[in-house]
Amino acid sequence: MRHYSVELAVPGGGRSGTVAVYGHWGRPVLVFPTEGGDAWEFARNGMIGAVEGLVDAGRVKLYCVDSFDAETWSAHHLPLEERAWRHAAYETWVLDAVVPHIRADTGEGADIVTAGCSLGAFHALNFAFKRADLFPLALSFSGNYDPATWKSWGERGDAVYFNSPADYVANLHGDHLAWLRQRLSVLLVCGQGRWEDTTGALESTRRMGGLLAAKGIRHELDLWGPDVPHDWESWRRQLAHHLPRFS
Repeated sequence: MRHYSVELAVPGGGRSGTVAVYGHWGRPVLVFPTEGGDAWEFARNGMIGAVEGLVDAGRVKLYCVDSFDAETWSAHHLPLEERAWRHAAYETWVLDAVVPHIRADTGEGADIVTAGCSLGAFHALNFAFKRADLFPLALSFSGNYDPATWKSWGERGDAVYFNSPADYVANLHGDHLAWLRQRLSVLLVCGQGRWEDTTGALESTRRMGGLLAAKGIRHELDLWGPDVPHDWESWRRQLAHHLPRFS
């Protein structure tokens, strides 16, 4: 399997991060790690191996990125609004450094899939909603889409609202909603076993499925059984099950 890594910085200065790339050709998939994870996390936990056949066949090319969670959403000593404002640096890095690299590598017209597990699932969904022109498909596994439940404190403002799918999806309307109905597709996957309840993932996934249904946005809600926990073994199986349909 062809793979390499690259350190990318925001043009003109700013935070840099690593992108680990797997594959030689195929539909580009931008992979976000779990909370505090790095670009190598997917490979370390067997996720690349779970879809190795697709990668080797040139059906997908995976771009796995670092997280900035330690300074943003996981900085629990900060009020939630400040964490959300700090997330803007991550958004800038992804949009101004990572996406241009993917486009240069796979072609300017390539639609990029987002994917992630746990907190990575939140990133996959949030980026797709905010920039469906770039990311028309989100694959989200065991996500919690409400930052207000992440050990939050302090007053919430626009920064939190516009990074909280649990909030803004409910208020989508008009031409933008009509465009999202045409452009965006979402896959929500979650087990019903251990830790899916304590992380809030199961409840949040169900709620997000209901919001998407109410807004008429294309989506699939796939809930696995009570023997499927919030862990890498589950996500390996779920990714191997679903990714072939989108590549």
